[in-house]
Amino acid sequence: MKQRVLGQAAVPIAEIGLGCMGMSEFYGPSDDQQSLATLTRALDIGINFFDSADTYGLGHNESLLGQFLKQGGTARRREVVVATKFGIVRKAGQYERRIDNSPAYVRTACEASLQRLGVDEIDLYYCHRRNPDVPIEDTVGAMSDLVHAGKVRQIGLSEVSTATLQRASLVHPIAAVQSEYSLWSREPENNLLEACAELGATFVAYSPLGRAFLTGTVRNNTLAENDFRKLNPRFQGEAEVANRALVEALHQLAQARDITNAQMALAWLLNKHPHVVPIPGTRQITYLEQNAAASAITLTATELAILDELFLPEHVTGLRYPEAGMVGVERD
Repeated sequence: MKQRVLGQAAVPIAEIGLGCMGMSEFYGPSDDQQSLATLTRALDIGINFFDSADTYGLGHNESLLGQFLKQGGTARRREVVVATKFGIVRKAGQYERRIDNSPAYVRTACEASLQRLGVDEIDLYYCHRRNPDVPIEDTVGAMSDLVHAGKVRQIGLSEVSTATLQRASLVHPIAAVQSEYSLWSREPENNLLEACAELGATFVAYSPLGRAFLTGTVRNNTLAENDFRKLNPRFQGEAEVANRALVEALHQLAQARDITNAQMALAWLLNKHPHVVPIPGTRQITYLEQNAAASAITLTATELAILDELFLPEHVTGLRYPEAGMVGVERD
């Protein structure tokens, strides 16, 4: 697996990370033993960048990652770069949330995450969503205090605007910005990707496979009842039909290269931007290995241009989240 660097500290990380959210919630039933096996295989094939958050499974995801780290002892801890987040507060069984960015909450949330992960220091600590009622300077100031206290190595922001990123960077270096970015969610191309490059911040692309829709393997009527994608506007009704036509066109392009839809979608991200690290999530080793193989794929300028044109934002039907999921998401 080829590597890129994380933030101004230039921490070496795999150029494709692993999003762990689905191992705990939102994507139907999961099995901890299967997830632990997938995490182990990821590290075996060179994926060392693991993404979690305190809200995933209401702490379960961090505890699962902590169990994985403990199984491998100090040697594994040295290999793995752990990213987690604070700021989304939910009740069990509810998708609706409130956002807490207060300095007191930052400190409390960090201590809880450290305990669940079983680590002394979090490698990358994100503000998961932004509450505009709290000045970003106050939130980042509290995060900076955690760095100085040795509890956090680098800090990041998620789903923020370029203006917020620039303000935050005046308080403390921002190592990474995480936002949804894929062929069918291209908002970061407006200004944010360029701003990250200028500031030396790594751009971490979550849902780089469109919550698996781009793989061509997912349909609304096959999803588990507790899978939040059933409520996603892009997976419903006429939107699903229209978006599936785009995926079929993607499949034709991928088939011509003898690669999977997922591999072409990930290669598109990697070939376009040297500072972007996608973090596709999966619980299955087969998909993990297929995704990792995208690191070795080079797309031509013509292929990149065709994909750019095919997935222009106006060609994609439906919002990327239900209304509740847009709470705390900033737009440029």
